[in-house]
Amino acid sequence: MKIERERLRLYAVTDRHWLKAGETLRKPVEELLKAGVTCVQLREKEAEEELFLQEAEELQQLCSRYGVPLIINDRPDIAKAVQAAGVHVGLSDMTTERAREVLGEDFIIGVSAHNVQEARAAEAAGADYIGCGAVFGSSTKKDVTILSKEELKKICRAVRIPVTAIGGITPENAVQLAGIGIAGVAAVKGLFGQKQKKEAVEKYLKLNL
Repeated sequence: MKIERERLRLYAVTDRHWLKAGETLRKPVEELLKAGVTCVQLREKEAEEELFLQEAEELQQLCSRYGVPLIINDRPDIAKAVQAAGVHVGLSDMTTERAREVLGEDFIIGVSAHNVQEARAAEAAGADYIGCGAVFGSSTKKDVTILSKEELKKICRAVRIPVTAIGGITPENAVQLAGIGIAGVAAVKGLFGQKQKKEAVEKYLKLNL
């Protein structure tokens, strides 16, 4: 297994929407790393190539210093260029097989799945973990499909690789996911949208999922 379940306990997904004027991702990401997040994903849907690569290099150095894996969203080429821990791909973005061709066997590949069939297909294709949502809606995506807790539980039982939940998850509503079988939760607004990031991380880490 290329990524331990514990590494998915609290997965921070970047969103520059929450940055102050002139601020880069470095400061908030380092705050979260200091506070104890266990994995970081650099997600840039609209950034130009040069900025994306620059951010990836900077965050890889930062995450490496804290011993936390950096996952690059949708871009295995950038993940390989900066020697990040791996890549996360959505079903409509790139196949798991293609990502593996670009990266080889030593990198982590995470895949989004919304039902048992997709989760099993991702595992069979060589995914190392699965991201499932949107469990409680989403503040970053429009027209998302809500993933029921029942389906999430079925996914956890259907695959052997770790599963992380995402989508509007807060420390308050995450208690509803206890006992389902997830390795942890991923958060965007719940981490990057909080002024007191240390306190936010501590609340998530106190959860007994």
